[in-house]
Amino acid sequence: MKEFHGRAVIPGELKGSALVSHTGFNVLASFWKSLTEGQKPSICVDQSNSEFFGKQLTGEILCIPQVVGSTTAGMIIQSVAALGTEPKAMLFSHTAESLAISGVLLADIWENKKIITVDGLGDQFLEAVSNGDKVEICLDGTVRVGI
Repeated sequence: MKEFHGRAVIPGELKGSALVSHTGFNVLASFWKSLTEGQKPSICVDQSNSEFFGKQLTGEILCIPQVVGSTTAGMIIQSVAALGTEPKAMLFSHTAESLAISGVLLADIWENKKIITVDGLGDQFLEAVSNGDKVEICLDGTVRVGI
């Protein structure tokens, strides 16, 4: 088991399987069909992210370096929470951008949907975690991989 310490942006406790991308997560491109066609569950339609493309995002623990792309990221995260197609958690190796943080805060406050969010886990986190690995998220921002 490997342990990483980050900042709990939206704290919570959770155990589950990781879904990992080593490239930036384009929120708009990934959730496009959920937003425009009401796709449930959300399946990633961002063809430029080969690690997530075609995979279910709803209810998953997303392990990513950062959010990239449109300035609408915060609104998109809040919108998928309103639709009930949000991920369970977002774990960032880098510091989360204000757009991602605004989205998880809006989801929590306006939609009463907690997307557990931890950032600053470090590059070693993404090197250590693989798709399907069991992870545990703790209230203080500790993330354990391979539990």
